[in-house]
Amino acid sequence: MNFLAHIYLSFGDQEITIGNFIADSIRGNKIDHLPKRIQKGIRLHREIDTYTDTHTIPKISSKRLHKNYSHYSRVIVDIYYDHFLAKNWNDYSDIPLNIFVDDFYKLLENNYIILPDGVQYMMPYMIKDNWLLNYAKMDGIQKALTGLNRRTNNRSKMNFAIVDLEEHYSEFESEFTAFFDELITFSKQKFKTL
Repeated sequence: MNFLAHIYLSFGDQEITIGNFIADSIRGNKIDHLPKRIQKGIRLHREIDTYTDTHTIPKISSKRLHKNYSHYSRVIVDIYYDHFLAKNWNDYSDIPLNIFVDDFYKLLENNYIILPDGVQYMMPYMIKDNWLLNYAKMDGIQKALTGLNRRTNNRSKMNFAIVDLEEHYSEFESEFTAFFDELITFSKQKFKTL
């Protein structure tokens, strides 16, 4: 899953949210210097990723893209799924998306000092361009995919994946909806036991 899903699946706990958000920037098990609940957020993030990577439904979504994007197809599906979460936000939360996102950005700013260097570097761009809110719109997804393509030195061709999303929109959305309900249940169970 991508940023918005990981933040949402922290279930309102601020320290777990930080850990869940920064987990991809933390290598291995070098987390002992962090507060315990941030460590728990990092472990939750990794459990969510493992569950997603081995689940049948995201594999179906990914397979649809594999011919054109090879191993990048899973990254693209993560972006698509964040789009559907943002677009259908009111089905999952009583807090409006713009308020949820603003609260998250404030949380990052208030905890800037403990964020990994890569997150500190990325954060101003994320906030300025309001990535999370803009995931709800197709042009926001296009910008995200174009940015990821640039990070691969244009090898991934992810910037073209917006076409695949448009062509198979209803299939991807149905797959997201079916999967995300299961992921919420899984994440709630892990949240209690980690």
